[in-house]
Amino acid sequence: MYLLPPSIDDWVPEGHLCRFVSELVDEVLDLEPFLAAYTEVRGYPPYDPRLMVKLLVYGYITGVRSSRAIERSCSDSVPFRFLAANQAPDFRSIARFRQRHLQALRGLFLESLELCQQAGMVRLGRVALDGTKRGRTPHGERP
Repeated sequence: MYLLPPSIDDWVPEGHLCRFVSELVDEVLDLEPFLAAYTEVRGYPPYDPRLMVKLLVYGYITGVRSSRAIERSCSDSVPFRFLAANQAPDFRSIARFRQRHLQALRGLFLESLELCQQAGMVRLGRVALDGTKRGRTPHGERP
């Protein structure tokens, strides 16, 4: 009857990662630092902070980190559309949200990692990278 299901909820299978992220943000993580920043009412109402956090968390998990790529994914990717509740925040809104809540996002990602560690999903350790480029001159030739 329909080309697409009538509800975006029907597009995403049970157990999909985006459903996990949605439940994590809605039910587990402390979003008080984000919600407290929106006490003043002026201008057009902002996107729901929960929606923006879901997009950023899912984007970082799946490797979609740039604001423009997240904006594009909100139109092209079913999981992103599901998390955005079929809305399409533009890249400026995403970038401003990320910049405005940088400290709160750091705390949120740390809290998420600690929850994953407690659940046995990850092991935390140290990773060190050496950024030097040995064996090549500045122009890419071998010495």
